[in-house]
Amino acid sequence: MILTGGAFCAVMLLWGRRQPREEILGDTRIEILRMEDFDDGQDSKLVREMRRTQADNGNPHQDTKESYIEAREEQIPTQEQGTVSQEQELEMLEWGMPEGMQAEQMQQSIGNMEFLPRVRQQEISLEAYSDYQSLVKAFYTIDAGTMAGSDQLNVEALMSFDATIQKLDEPQILIYHTHANEAFADSIPGEESTTIVGVGDYLSQILVQDYGYQVMHCKNSFDEGTGVDAYANALPTISGILAENPTIQVVIDLHRDQMPENKRLVMDVDGRPTARFMFFNGISRNRKTGNIDYLKNENLDENLSFSFQMQKKAMEYYPGLTRKIYLKSYRYNMHLKERYLLIELGAQNNTVEEAMNACGPIAQILDLVLSGQ
Repeated sequence: MILTGGAFCAVMLLWGRRQPREEILGDTRIEILRMEDFDDGQDSKLVREMRRTQADNGNPHQDTKESYIEAREEQIPTQEQGTVSQEQELEMLEWGMPEGMQAEQMQQSIGNMEFLPRVRQQEISLEAYSDYQSLVKAFYTIDAGTMAGSDQLNVEALMSFDATIQKLDEPQILIYHTHANEAFADSIPGEESTTIVGVGDYLSQILVQDYGYQVMHCKNSFDEGTGVDAYANALPTISGILAENPTIQVVIDLHRDQMPENKRLVMDVDGRPTARFMFFNGISRNRKTGNIDYLKNENLDENLSFSFQMQKKAMEYYPGLTRKIYLKSYRYNMHLKERYLLIELGAQNNTVEEAMNACGPIAQILDLVLSGQ
């Protein structure tokens, strides 16, 4: 792989549990994760066993969660003396992390409560959303500055796009952050691993280790300074990565949102405090002037279909975890790929742990859509 666009680029390759290996390739910070870089972990085996069990039963909706919990209990050793119990960990979450806690300790606490991929909790019948008003009410928040009609927002159009992909031995998913400096309530100053970039690291690892995708994670900061147009700054770099890596079929621009301090985007997911998240689409259309010609997006219909299919799966497997899809003017670089997701994960008043805990559901939902399940 060759990366163009400048003089300095740090490419970090993970090999098993060892420290990343760094190479100088250009001006882009990228971490490349492949399946062979990881040991075959328990979660990966569990995901495969879930799929086998559902297929054998001939009913993907059957709730076999108890059997998976029993299987996991057999695999995970009993708690050793001196480790943090679930009750202690929940108490830490309630009262906050101890002041001065190092990033490594934070990461260790995040891993204490294992994530168990869910079976389908409910089935969403799209017949109920055959008319425009019902569809918008259930699935969308349309910003006052834009408009979207039934020509784009209709079930038939949104489900017509085939979002599935075949897994390859080359990079297929690119994760990056237009606003790489976004942090959380207990992020540690100067510790990138506790910002949205660290959350991107964790999501990348899950997609590789548990689902077998090849992932590139761009860690460039495009939002340094004040008054910068981070999306314009990101465009040349991300365009260059995609041009040099044509096997990439999915792009995720991972953000965290900004909310009033008295509103927290968090819910309990199987005993894990988990940040709620939202899919976001820029539709290059202004309510006053109509289509924005200089922000043309030839992939707009596919973008809308991809986020809709993700939202539907999220509602079926994790009811209440996602907010409605937000539609806004402008383009947000979503023209770069058909399968492009802009995700607002949590907000500034969520904890790092809450944000990390959302990565398991996001990865599972993405795999369900990409694999056509």
